[in-house]
Amino acid sequence: MHPLRKLREAGNPTPAQVAELLAENIVFNSPILIKPAEGREVCAAIFAQSSNTRGHGTYTAEFKLDEHTTFLRWLGTMDGHKFESLEVIVDDDQGLIVERTIALRPYPALRLFRDAMYAALKDKLPPDVWDYPTT
Repeated sequence: MHPLRKLREAGNPTPAQVAELLAENIVFNSPILIKPAEGREVCAAIFAQSSNTRGHGTYTAEFKLDEHTTFLRWLGTMDGHKFESLEVIVDDDQGLIVERTIALRPYPALRLFRDAMYAALKDKLPPDVWDYPTT
């Protein structure tokens, strides 16, 4: 079982607990942000908040794609609506996460999730990660 999955299944992790699993230079690709989030502190805050924001769910699949790459599928809810994630996690030789890419569906549940994440993290992340500039 991947360490991030194990931590998330144990309950709502804190940013400090998540940070122990992350490489200093981690990159996180998410549909709720317009560009990748980078760095241990920022990504730990996002991952911990995500666990606290989304509803109940279960990991339904985990596959090792190669020595460093894991695929996870999660099914759950967001505000009572079906919500699903598919993700690919890449670990370094020390087992720390260097990259995580996630896809979420369906869009209406994703929008609810994104709005809740924005409300919780808007003051903790740079403002230029949330929306495209308007002119």
